[in-house]
Order: sequence, then structure tokens, then C-alpha cells
Amino acid sequence: MSIRRLPTHLVNRIAAGEVVERPASALKELVENAIDSGASRIAVVLAAGGIERIEVSDDGCGMAPAEIALALERHATSKLPDEAIDRVVTLGFRGEALPSIASVARLTIESRPRGMEGWSRTVNNGVLERDGPAALPPGTRVVAEALFAHVPARRKFLRSPRAEYAACLDVVRRLAMARPDIAFTVEHDGRRTLSVVAAEGRPARVAALTDRALADNSVTIDLER
Repeated sequence: MSIRRLPTHLVNRIAAGEVVERPASALKELVENAIDSGASRIAVVLAAGGIERIEVSDDGCGMAPAEIALALERHATSKLPDEAIDRVVTLGFRGEALPSIASVARLTIESRPRGMEGWSRTVNNGVLERDGPAALPPGTRVVAEALFAHVPARRKFLRSPRAEYAACLDVVRRLAMARPDIAFTVEHDGRRTLSVVAAEGRPARVAALTDRALADNSVTIDLER
């Protein structure tokens, strides 16, 4: 059997298997991107545990139209300004998350840098569907719909919407715990299930995400290394 190059759409689906195991893994990538954009507020909206819809909105730096298109290419990233891969200070830099999600879902990115017009780009399971102006406040909104709808072999391994939602909520809680300077909200099937304000101290943020009584029944340890 001779060696051949795999077609791009198949390469992206293989990469998606490494990056996007379930809704929670896709959500983690999108929220980490929002954090790295310098956002002070991040809002997550889920439907059916993220299987049918994952929406992440932020008030970060936003992207110009050309940057949105580039972000949907494999191994394109803003998080590695040079080749110093050993000095990464962001939550990710491979540049595979967005194109991988777009290869197994209907992905829409709407973004607007401050002082510029908004732009939207939709890729449906690897096929460009829309590219044009969009009205939105400064920041970025990413929507992933019908995850694995065209990959039934992957979709059948997903758990129930309730279990997938629990995994998604755990992802947001962990990231929110690490960044008390950012406000987070989560809505699932039309009901708000998590809301924390920005500028909380870390002990207060941990208590808000676990148990309010924790603040009065714990000892804070502050270490530096």
C-alpha cells in the first residue's frame, strides 16, 4: 500500500478526536480562549448538556475578519508570538481547537475589536457556510451547534445530556476558581445555574463555587514559588 496525504477534512476530524472528546472538552477550549483574550466577563449558554449548543460570549479584545478566518486554520494561534515554546504564558497555543470543533459541528464565530465593525464566519462540519458583517458589542461570541451530528460513531459514545452538562459545569467551575478577577455565568436549557462576580478574592470565589460556609470554616494558605 502506497503512502498518501490525507485530505484536509479528514485530518481535521482526526484532530477533533484528540481535542474534542465531548461537549465539556470543546467548552474548555472556548472558555480558555475567552480568558486569554483579556475578558472580564464570560457568559456560557448550553442546550442539552452542550450536545446541541455551546455558546461562549466574552468582552475581550475581539478579532478582525482576517483574524477570524486565520483562527479557523489548523496550527494558527495568537498565543505564541515567537518560537519560544518553553515560555508559554497562555492556556493553550496549538491552534487546533477551533478548526477541530468546526469539523464536527456547526461553528459560528462573531467578533468585534473595539473601534471596528463586527464580523461573523460560520463553518458547518468543515464547509464554509457564511462570512459577513455582524452586529455585536466589542468582544467575541462563539457558538458550536449539533456536536458530532455528522459523526454518529462519535455521537453514540456521548453520555446523557444531564451527565454532559455536569461535566461542562465542572469545567467552568474549575476555570472560574482559578480566575476570581473574571465574572462567569452559565445557563443551561434556559435556566441560570452559575453566576459569580469579578474582583472577588480567591477564598471568596472558592466559597461561592462550593459552599458559602467555607469562608468561615477554612484556613487560607498563600504560597509563592
